[in-house]
Amino acid sequence: MSMTTIDRHLSFQQNALNLRAYRQEVLAANIANADTPNYKARDINFREALLGTLNGKYQTLALATTAPAHIQGGAKSVPADSFLKYRGEHQSSVDGNTVEMDTERSAFTENSVQYTASVTFINGLLRTMQQAIQNQ
Repeated sequence: MSMTTIDRHLSFQQNALNLRAYRQEVLAANIANADTPNYKARDINFREALLGTLNGKYQTLALATTAPAHIQGGAKSVPADSFLKYRGEHQSSVDGNTVEMDTERSAFTENSVQYTASVTFINGLLRTMQQAIQNQ
């Protein structure tokens, strides 16, 4: 596997991981506001957001850095709200809240599994690069 291919895979996974982390925050906010009157559940269309970042329509989400030695996360972040959409309401609520806990838990769990898969894939790529460097 060439370095260009590895870079492309790593960039794709970095974008996916950033979007998964952002989506996890959105889903957690929905769950936390399940009892808030008139709260409207939100989510991102992961596929649309990922395609947008890969095609340059959206810039990648910036990585948080806490030390000067940390690697910068690429381009400046677009406003997070550009990815958000309101979730459709399946069952009306008396207080106007659109959070449906079954839907939120399911989306949260699915997103967590996919986040873990992305981290595992990135770790594998980095291990491969480390082995290639050590064998030279």
